[in-house]
Formats: sequence, C-alpha cells, structure tokens
Amino acid sequence: MKQIVVISGKGGTGKTIITASFAALSNAKVIADCDVDAPDLHLLLKPKVKQTFDFKSGKKAFINEEECINCGECVEVCRFEAIDEIIENDVINRMIIDPISCEGCGVCFHVCPVNAIEMRENLTGKLFISETKYGTLVHAKLNVAEENSGKLVSMVRNYAKHMAEKDKKNLVIIDGPPGISCPIIASITGVDLALIVTEPTLSAMHDLDRVYKVAKHFKVRSIVCINKYDLNLKNTKKIKKYCKENNIDIAGNISFDLIVTEALVNGIPVVEYIDNKVSNEIRDLYNKTINLL
Repeated sequence: MKQIVVISGKGGTGKTIITASFAALSNAKVIADCDVDAPDLHLLLKPKVKQTFDFKSGKKAFINEEECINCGECVEVCRFEAIDEIIENDVINRMIIDPISCEGCGVCFHVCPVNAIEMRENLTGKLFISETKYGTLVHAKLNVAEENSGKLVSMVRNYAKHMAEKDKKNLVIIDGPPGISCPIIASITGVDLALIVTEPTLSAMHDLDRVYKVAKHFKVRSIVCINKYDLNLKNTKKIKKYCKENNIDIAGNISFDLIVTEALVNGIPVVEYIDNKVSNEIRDLYNKTINLL
C-alpha cells in the first residue's frame, strides 16, 4: 500500500481540486481529508457518512453548582478570564465557566477550597468514515477554537490506513492541510510521496520553499505541480529554477481556466466535469505522480 499526500505551503493553491480529481481517476484507493481545521473535500466528493467517532483531547473545567460556595477564588486565579460571577441583587448567585475560553490548565481545580470544580475530558471534534462514488473517505471536523488538530490528523490517517488494508486497496490519497505547522507534519510523516501544489505568486513561492524543507526534514520525497502557471510566466520560470536547484521533479503545469471555478460551483471534480486542456493536464499530472510513486 502506498500513500500520497497533496500539500501546499499556503491555502488557495488548488490542492483540494487536484485531490478530488485524483480520487475520481483512481480505482483502488481510500481518500483522507487531513485538513481538519477547515475541511472541504466533502463538498466535491459528496460523502454519505457511515460511521462517526468522537475525538477527545485535553480537559476542561466544570463547576458543580451544588457544591460551589461562590467564594470567587477561581475567578482570581484564571488567567484566561474563563470564569464569570453571575450577580443577582448585588450578591454572587453562581459561577460559570466559558468552555471556549477555558484552556484546561487546571489551576481553578487545585485552588477550589470545597472541590466543586472537576476536570472533564474534552470533546474537541468528530471523525467520519463515509462512502462516496469514488471510494471510502475518512474525514474529520475540529470544533471551533479547539486545539490538537495534529492528533486528529493522525487519527484520520490511521483510520484511512486501516480501511485500505481492510478493503485491500493499494493507495491512500491524502488531502493535506496548508502551512507548515503540526497538522502538516502529522499529514506527511511516513508517506511515500508528497505532491506540493504551488502557483506563480510571491507568497506561494515563499511557502513552497518552507513546506518543501519540512518534507525534506522528514525524508519524504517531494514533487511539484505549478497550478495556474500561465498567469505569471516570469514567476513560473523562477519556480522551475528553484526546483532544478533542489532536484525536485515538476510533475505538471496546469493552466488557468475559469471552467475550474464552474466545476467547483457545481460540486464536481474537474476531470469529471469537462474534457478540455485543464482536465487533460490534471490527468497527465495524475499519471506522472503514480509512475513516480
């Protein structure tokens, strides 16, 4: 079984468009959406959820109102201002904890004189195993303002690998998150090939260098696709020079075409939506990527 991850140093370069098209072109695969902070692959693959799993990480503070004596000591020590006093008729009536503001440090738990505060395991997101017309999709959604998305990414990848082994699929296609933080590290560790999608803009060129160095650090082979390469041929030339200097294969150049936006609006992968120059370029990119794999 092989694993390909499609990544980019920044958002908006088109990696999800390419991942969806790869899913449409491949037969023996499982698909994983590891952009758990802002997942959008499901918008193109239209999954039907078959299984849902809770993702719990860290702890949050909760007040037992029956035990609480409203002393206010927890308010004084909470550096995140997550605890408020509810005052009625100039008297503290009760204490409440804002679960979004609470960082789970546990200081309030330790200072409470009557042990009215407990630390409970925190439900931070959901993981889904779904079926699509293109195969099994493993995806997840992190709740608002929650952390540890790298841990959830690892959970998505483990389930995707398990499903591939269970269904005897020889390929896992991963839609990775943008950037170079913890989620991208969890997405690329141990994969067989990283396809970096970039575009001929200054920000994308800068972030191409950053994400390539992360992949190189983890000894993951990288190849590059230049999306919308014809928008700025001067910058495209610079990207090609950079790749040559770093011995990176350029697996494909994809033209700019408004038909891609039209396909997105209709929620259909480009290679299924139309047979034209852009869809053929993506097919060539897919074939070269599989051959390099």
